[in-house]
Amino acid sequence: MYQHLLRPLLFRLSPEQAHHFTFEALGAAGKLPFAHALLRNQFGYEHPNLEREVFGLKFKNPIGLAAGFDKNAVLVDELAALGFGHVEVGTVTPRPQPGNPTPRLFRLPTDKALINRMGFNNAGAAAAAERLRKRRTDVIIGGNIGKNKDTPNEEAAADYVACVQALHDTVDYFVVNVSSPNTPGLRQLQEREPLLALLREVQRANHAQRTARPLLLKIAPDLTNEQLDDILVIVREAGLNGVVATNTTVARNGLRTPASEVEHMGAGGLSGAPVRARSTEVIRYLHQRSGGTLPLIGVGGVFSPDDAQEKLDAGASLVQLYTGFIYEGPAVVERMCRQLARHMRVERG
Repeated sequence: MYQHLLRPLLFRLSPEQAHHFTFEALGAAGKLPFAHALLRNQFGYEHPNLEREVFGLKFKNPIGLAAGFDKNAVLVDELAALGFGHVEVGTVTPRPQPGNPTPRLFRLPTDKALINRMGFNNAGAAAAAERLRKRRTDVIIGGNIGKNKDTPNEEAAADYVACVQALHDTVDYFVVNVSSPNTPGLRQLQEREPLLALLREVQRANHAQRTARPLLLKIAPDLTNEQLDDILVIVREAGLNGVVATNTTVARNGLRTPASEVEHMGAGGLSGAPVRARSTEVIRYLHQRSGGTLPLIGVGGVFSPDDAQEKLDAGASLVQLYTGFIYEGPAVVERMCRQLARHMRVERG
């Protein structure tokens, strides 16, 4: 129904208009009596084989929603009812900011991809924390945190610390986002020395709280193997609990969409099917180089149960989707969970 009826209607709207419409529709549906139970009955799927413990947290299933969809923690209850085992909100910054000028989100249907340069548009950490305090479900929540656009890189650590302090009691784990291509200069923080210094500051703030949350790092797919080796050293030295691999890419190679159209869309991060192979390569490399000891969340080009299985087979402990959710619709989570549960039953005999 989604792909043949709802998606064609949504795709007649601009991508950002479709996003807002979907949010309003889900939010309105969530206010109806028994709506969450109906959504769980239609889209949820639970099985003991899907449960897993990662960095000390118990997940009902390995399929999560990546950061970027629910930036302001508006729909976590409704998204939980759709079957996600975890929802990562954000990217959240300390102060509200509008993000980059529109248009800033583009579809590439031929490639099953998106290009975005949203620019961390969000209502700020305090607003997200207030909404999360009111949530009714126990779904695992990740807090994806970043710096405000006007904060110099030399002062970036203070922004990440502020987010940790504001969100600490309302999320289950944190993800430090230094890999978005849409905040000027942000990716410079992925260099070894500035990144290690930043993460040590964030980790100090995290451990200063009553209970330290698992702290993860989200990395770009555009890093070289030498840079990935540096990431492994940084993870160890900063005492991180895992890595989210990967964010969007600035690369444009291999697209079937005409180059003139892509060029007209302009700068931004490319997500979706074109990122699948590289994301899986990064996961496999980190898994092998760490001896399988580093928890990984696999993101990038996850559209089908086979895509999710590919990430898990490469070494991911959990999988997230975003662009795949846009293109495949809400039933994709149930399909993934059902096939993964069957696969795990076969593996365990």
